Amino acid sequence: MAAGMAAFPRAPCHSRSLATSTSSAHLPTAHSTASWRATDPSFTSGLAHDVLKFEGSIPERPLTAVTRHLAYDWAGFAFAPYGPHWRFMKRLCMSELLGPRTIEQLRPVRAAELAGVLRAASAASAKGETLDISRQLIRMSNNAIMRMVATELPGDMADAARDCAKQVAELVGAFNLEDYVPLCRGWDLQGLSRRTRDVHAKFDALLESMIKTKEKEEVADKANAKDLLDFLMDAAADPAAEVKLTRDSIKAFILDIFTARSDTTAITVEWMMAELLNHPDCLQKLRTELDAVVGRSRLVGEPDVAQMPYLQAVLKEILRLRPPAVFAQREALQPIHVRGYTIPVKTSVFFNIFTIGRDAAWWEEPLEFRPERFMPGGAGEGVDPKGQQLQLMPFGSGRRACPGMGLAMQAVPAFLAALVQCFDWEVPKPPLDMEDEAALVSARKQPLVLLPMQRLHPLPLP
Repeated sequence: MAAGMAAFPRAPCHSRSLATSTSSAHLPTAHSTASWRATDPSFTSGLAHDVLKFEGSIPERPLTAVTRHLAYDWAGFAFAPYGPHWRFMKRLCMSELLGPRTIEQLRPVRAAELAGVLRAASAASAKGETLDISRQLIRMSNNAIMRMVATELPGDMADAARDCAKQVAELVGAFNLEDYVPLCRGWDLQGLSRRTRDVHAKFDALLESMIKTKEKEEVADKANAKDLLDFLMDAAADPAAEVKLTRDSIKAFILDIFTARSDTTAITVEWMMAELLNHPDCLQKLRTELDAVVGRSRLVGEPDVAQMPYLQAVLKEILRLRPPAVFAQREALQPIHVRGYTIPVKTSVFFNIFTIGRDAAWWEEPLEFRPERFMPGGAGEGVDPKGQQLQLMPFGSGRRACPGMGLAMQAVPAFLAALVQCFDWEVPKPPLDMEDEAALVSARKQPLVLLPMQRLHPLPLP
């Protein structure tokens, strides 16, 4: 994706374009009856701040031809228009579905999946073999989120859900001519609409089967250990609920969860591990903190993260340098005026999170991996990645910020810490390839394959 900011309307427009810069160099701004676009390679947090002053005028996330079909039109949460349904789902997310109580209740699910990765690493260590960390992490992340959604998901359903989630991510990330060239709408020149219908049909059948399985369970059994699907179905059955959730609402929300979290969790842990291996001094600082706070007799866990400032600094630095989502997108419901430029109604506004995190106006040596910048005395001390300070907004900002950020800030560093605590890691064929893939998420281009050497004997598994 070109660095900077881009805006695309849904209808023909001849308005003045938005383009800002910290230098005199601008990419050309193109105007036509089909699209409107402004891009700038020096997009800054200052511009993001100026645009987000008008957040009430850009509260929506635009639907593409693919997401409209996959998200059951506007039935879910991620792409629902700003209004009563969206506000109800947001409150439900923050209080129940992704609230602190639910995150804690489902912690054993995440711990069990992490234990599977540690066992695989131990087996590879015993044989002197390498381990594909990328593959292990994506499997762990997918399994964890699926079991958080539906605890008793059968193995064949889990495999089907994994395959569908992968295909959904590919479709959502693909450039679709129909979204930007009116003459192409309805022709499906790239075959994306056909693929979308096929994947949606498979996912819908899977979700319907999951819901029917839940409906057959006795109430007494459901009360023992609720998962996210239980919470959604309880909300749908609540006669006093402010908004009545439909079956499609439940399916759309589950689809949001499946497709939004799994890849990003694995990718973030991968990059943290890769950067630490390229910076042995940072790895040693983290290991020293682990030994001091946790020791070697038990496995580090999510409750320990709050007591480990250097671990938190490593996470923040990765979220700055390699944010899981490259950009955030909004749509203008009212025309807004920023720095002498106009953003028309129905225009898609892209916030380049990748570029913002590397803004030299805020970050010294912005391309360098330096967790110390977030430690006491560092320039980033006190900077929180939850979107309140716009020089670091990996989860977006404002009312459309990612509702799962609390879970990510707790689970992701714990996953990494366990890998560092239990094993030494070597790169079998140095140097380590650090090239990233051109996509909606900043994934590594090559899988992370490492040689594990068990550090703790026996593994302190729960």
